[in-house]
Amino acid sequence: MSEEILINVTPVETRVALVENGMLQEAYIERTSRKGIVGNIYKGKVVRVLPGMEAAFVDIGLERAAFIHASDVVPVQQPPNETADTPKTVPDIRTLLREGQSLVVQVTKDPIGTKGARLTTQLSIPSRYLVFMPGVTHVGISQRIEDENERARLKALVEEGAAADAEVSGGYIIRTAAEAASAEDLLGDMNYLHRLNQAIEERITRCEAPTAVYQDLPLFIRTIRDLIRPQTEKVRIDSRESHQRVMEFVNEFVTEFSDKVEYYPGERPIFDLYSVEDEIQKALSRKVQLKSGGYVIIDQTEAMTTIDINTGAFVGHRNLEETIFKTNLEAARAISRQLRLRNLGGIIIIDFIDMDDSEHQRQVHRMLEKMLERDHAKTKITGVSELGLVEMTRKRTTESLGQILCEPCPICDGRGFLKTSETVCYEVFREILRVNRAYDAESYLVMASQSVVDRLLDEESDNVADLETFISKTIRFQVEPFYSQEQYDVVLL
Repeated sequence: MSEEILINVTPVETRVALVENGMLQEAYIERTSRKGIVGNIYKGKVVRVLPGMEAAFVDIGLERAAFIHASDVVPVQQPPNETADTPKTVPDIRTLLREGQSLVVQVTKDPIGTKGARLTTQLSIPSRYLVFMPGVTHVGISQRIEDENERARLKALVEEGAAADAEVSGGYIIRTAAEAASAEDLLGDMNYLHRLNQAIEERITRCEAPTAVYQDLPLFIRTIRDLIRPQTEKVRIDSRESHQRVMEFVNEFVTEFSDKVEYYPGERPIFDLYSVEDEIQKALSRKVQLKSGGYVIIDQTEAMTTIDINTGAFVGHRNLEETIFKTNLEAARAISRQLRLRNLGGIIIIDFIDMDDSEHQRQVHRMLEKMLERDHAKTKITGVSELGLVEMTRKRTTESLGQILCEPCPICDGRGFLKTSETVCYEVFREILRVNRAYDAESYLVMASQSVVDRLLDEESDNVADLETFISKTIRFQVEPFYSQEQYDVVLL
């Protein structure tokens, strides 16, 4: 599998595209005017404690107060008398926090929609191979590293390095990128994290709340830290200045990838190389066309994302069951890609076409699981339910692609549909009757959109004549070009 990373940097925004086998799989966008804050550490002030919610609001200097749950204030380490199987008890939030208290927190979720940022006191500072967690003694390792010998080797190296530097109190999580890393690489990462943690602690003691004490790296450098892998063939950057900064980072922390990062000076926009712009535009559509002729409908709402599969123009070759099975298999591959590309998170419900054969159900479910293994975000998936639905969750930390690039339609107010001109005409009739009972006027002027006025003068002309007879007054119409189809006014003359 060939993999390339394209980085487009401009003064107003940075965009990153992860391309596998010539097909866009993931897209990241960071705008200068509103950068993501996940991973940032703040010294905040508790502004309100909510016992009924087991939570508190914390001012970290943003437009909206951020939210922290009691479970995110409790230390990561378990009390000595508790085991992993012991049910976790959450203390009363009032015993943990009080209003006006200063609190060092880290952002785990960006503000999304009307919700403020989500916080935790369990700090974690990432580097290329490790994540450092101050105040914790545990050493964990990514589940994606499957080789038991490699897991044991990495864990032993990190534990040895931690024991050698007893002055630093903290635990580690060994990241997937650490697989096959040398002892020197891991020790270099540990030293870097120790220095960074010391600088953060010094800033915490000096500054007043609310203020930021640590901000994560810009997107184009985070990409090198988090996304580049041995199978990555090239990283192309179209900004000379950003390329220089990336090379400084690479030469210091990931020298083995220095020959893979290159500056792209071409006249053709970098995102045109693999039709990335077109794929991003398609990712804003509800409908995803499958090669077979079937299609997938994706609807993102506040509560969850629903996905529906249809055979569409695909009529198959053998029988209906085989047609459905092939459509569902293709849809499973497309859905896993769309989840990554659109960065959809939270609860996701997938309505596959009903399959009678349990073996077909198992294969489609396994295909979805296999494709989701590539996902950088944590996912959890259930089996096919009695209703033929697959329920899953995908960790949401930032806004989806649609939320970043779009806003709710001001005409339909985000509903996705408009009242018909017929419906608006009947609303106009009711409004005229209502006004006629309350006020005394010689005639009425209806101001509305072109489509509504056209219908009033054509299909509804008989009803307008009957209404004029009933109220014994004339009704005139005027087109307002800037009115939406749902807007209208009834003016007394």
